[in-house]
Amino acid sequence: MTAALLLGLGLLLMAIGMPVAFAIGIAGFTYFLLPETFLPINIGAQRIVSATQSFPLLAVPLFIFIGHLMNASGITPRLIRLSTLLAGWMSGGLAQASIVLSTLMGGVSGSAVADAAMQSRVLGQGMTQEGYSPGFSGAVLSIGGLITATIPPSIGLILYGYLGEVSIGRLFIAGVVPGFLLMVALMVTTYFVARRRGYTPVREGLPSGREVLQAMRSSIWALLFPVWLLVGIRYGLFTPSEAGAFAVAYALLVGCVIHREMGVREILLAMHASVRDIGMIMLIIMFSGVIGYVVSFEQVPQTIAELTLGVFSSHATLLLTLAVLLVLLGMLLEATVVVMLLTPILVPVIKAAGVDPVHFGLLMMTLVTFGGMTPPVGISMYTVCGILRCSFFDYSRELMPFALAVFAVVLSIIFFPDLVLFLPNLLMG
Repeated sequence: MTAALLLGLGLLLMAIGMPVAFAIGIAGFTYFLLPETFLPINIGAQRIVSATQSFPLLAVPLFIFIGHLMNASGITPRLIRLSTLLAGWMSGGLAQASIVLSTLMGGVSGSAVADAAMQSRVLGQGMTQEGYSPGFSGAVLSIGGLITATIPPSIGLILYGYLGEVSIGRLFIAGVVPGFLLMVALMVTTYFVARRRGYTPVREGLPSGREVLQAMRSSIWALLFPVWLLVGIRYGLFTPSEAGAFAVAYALLVGCVIHREMGVREILLAMHASVRDIGMIMLIIMFSGVIGYVVSFEQVPQTIAELTLGVFSSHATLLLTLAVLLVLLGMLLEATVVVMLLTPILVPVIKAAGVDPVHFGLLMMTLVTFGGMTPPVGISMYTVCGILRCSFFDYSRELMPFALAVFAVVLSIIFFPDLVLFLPNLLMG
């Protein structure tokens, strides 16, 4: 009960506009001030420090940095050309290209919000000039970022693996199939909407094999990056944290030596943007260590596990219930916050129920990231609508068919867990 009240206090402080890290920190430290606690307050300070003492956690700042470096290395425009070539011949060519680009960028940026913001600046104006409604353009560009939450290297999956003590390597490999399923579902939805509205292709006819090979050759360094990442983790060449260091060196090599489009100025700008993002996330992680200790000390996961195991008769029923909870929380809080608050609580519960934590991790990241694309507090929604200057009402209306497509993929993941687990089981046992 005490832990629930503290979590409620944290949510209330966020609702009135307090920065997330401080809202979590105040709620956590309040526990040590309660008369019935009998715990010294210096435990809270110790938990803040201990939350940073983790080797796997090094992957977070490294992959945030790699996202900014890749955008400055000349990789993004090459991927845009390849995406337009592959999907521009379909109805709604630019919209289709943006979804393919999100899939390719998922292995580069690792952030749904960063992907949506980048695409809105690069493709948004072109889509509206082609006659697409601003609401439709915003919905497509925002929902495409959902693929980035599953395709490795996803920042959310790294945090989930770290907090839930789940193999990050298995999570990375497991994200490939759901990512491609989302791409197919969103492209099919875009096709039917575009055909009905008369949104035309941007290319005439299918591309020739020679054109595709030429575009792939120019984008080869971006296409090889996620492949080398997964192969390196699979065969033990490096851990996920070491993979982040490899990725930084790889981006510097591609940008400075191969493409020759990144100099000292671009590197410094990427470092500046990375430090800002890393500082925000690390502060949340540090203060969430206090909440995590309170949740563990109060035995919240064990209590929830005892209750749920007596109520839910099947894995599917439990996952459907948690799916509704995750979507609702994702609509109110940023995805990273939801992952850091709920992972220590829910992972022991689903393990006790016999659900594979890798399966649940992909489901969780998909749903909480999707919540960030919906009203009332969707960060991706605000980002895209602000850049394209479209109304939230038009955006929300245009998002509906894409939301149905996402839920279809989520249901398939829930009822057919092998869609997620097939690849990691095949490659890692």
